[in-house]
Amino acid sequence: MLRFLNLSLLILFPIAWFAPLMRAGLLPFFSLDEISIITGIGDLWGKDIFLALIVSFFALIAPMLKVIGTALIQFGKLNKKARPLLSILGKLAMADVFLVAIYIVVTKGVGVGRLETAWGLYLFTFCVLLSYAITLMSKPKA
Repeated sequence: MLRFLNLSLLILFPIAWFAPLMRAGLLPFFSLDEISIITGIGDLWGKDIFLALIVSFFALIAPMLKVIGTALIQFGKLNKKARPLLSILGKLAMADVFLVAIYIVVTKGVGVGRLETAWGLYLFTFCVLLSYAITLMSKPKA
């Protein structure tokens, strides 16, 4: 069952990357632009390549490396000694969720525009937490 859940993340993470994390607008009565992880990275790429690379690593690369590494361990293709590295990758992926949450809190606090969370934020958070839970449930019993 854990193998299936872990492999499902190979589909769910990419969906979460393109799903709207939030809707933002400058004034309350205009329509809101949807922001996803991919559109956010695209916008960052034009303004700050270094930050775009960091966000790409946290949001795209770290979670997928963790899922793939966990699958390799589950199928006996990777040594179980790699688990500490996978744990670090999971924490890095969680950092991205915190960055988005901080961005939302700061933006709402300014009060200039309007910001609404969207279903993609919940899906991405669910994927990260599910990946973390799979790691916890996969640890050998002492």
